[in-house]
Amino acid sequence: MRKLAIGAALSGALALTGLAAPVASASGTPDLTFAGVTVNNGKPLVVGISKAVTVPVSYTLTRPKDLVIDQKKTFQAVVLYRGTLRNIGNELDPDTAPSCTTTATTDTTVTESCTETIVVDPQDSLYEAADATTWKAAGLYAHAEGTVSDDYLHNETDVTLWGNLAPLTVRRAAQLTANAAPEPVSKGRTLTVKGKLTRANWESLKYTGYQGRTVLLQFKADGGSYKNVKAITSGTGGALSTTVTASKSGTYRFVFTGTATTAAKTSAGDHVTVR
Repeated sequence: MRKLAIGAALSGALALTGLAAPVASASGTPDLTFAGVTVNNGKPLVVGISKAVTVPVSYTLTRPKDLVIDQKKTFQAVVLYRGTLRNIGNELDPDTAPSCTTTATTDTTVTESCTETIVVDPQDSLYEAADATTWKAAGLYAHAEGTVSDDYLHNETDVTLWGNLAPLTVRRAAQLTANAAPEPVSKGRTLTVKGKLTRANWESLKYTGYQGRTVLLQFKADGGSYKNVKAITSGTGGALSTTVTASKSGTYRFVFTGTATTAAKTSAGDHVTVR
C-alpha cells in the first residue's frame, strides 16, 4: 500500500493505515475549507494491469490569511481513500504538491483554486479486488517538525483530514474478443461466433476470465449499422460461444455493458462474407 509522499518531510511519516483519528496540533487545527472537489472530471476511473493512470483533481481551498502552506513543513492536498477515516482500506495521494492560484482575499481569509494529479499504478496502488468500488476524497492538512543527525532523529507530524468530499468510482478494465467462423460461409449455413470476456486482476496482474456475465452479440450488415442479435452468458474462463444463421455479409461483435466493478467493453468486429 502506498503512503503519503507530499514532500520529503512527509515521506514515511504520514502513514494513513492504522491512523485512528487526526492528531490536533498544539496551536489547534487550522480552519481550512475544501470545496467543489472534482476527481477525474467526475468520471469513473478504469484501471488495467500495467499502465499507470493519471487522475486529475481540482478544488477550491479557503485558508486563514496568516496560514502559510509551504509544502515543506506545512502541507495541504486532496487524497483518495477507500473505506472510512476510522478504518481506511487503501489510500492514494499526489506525488507532487498541488498547484494553487489565489482567486479572492478578505481581511482574514485567502481563497485559492487548486489542481493536482494522483497517479494510480495497478502494480503498486491497487492490490485487492475490494479496490473496485466507490472511493472518497479527503482534504488533508499536515504540519511536520523534525530534527535529524547521524545519531539522533526526532519527527513530529500532526495530521487533519476532512473526509467524504467527493466520490470516485474505480473499475477494473475489461477485454473482449470475437471471432466468427467459418469464413466465408454459404447462405443459410450455421455460423459460430466465439470470444472471451476477461477483466483486470490487480493481485495477479493478469486478465482473468469473467464468468456468468451477460454479453450482447451484435451484427452490422454491409452498409448498415449494428443491431442486437441475442444476449448470451459468459462461461468458464469468460468463454463466449453462440450460433446464428448466415443470411448476409457483415460484421459481428460482442458488447459488454459493464458492472459496478468492471468497465464496459466492445470487441473488435469480425467481418464474414456470405456467398
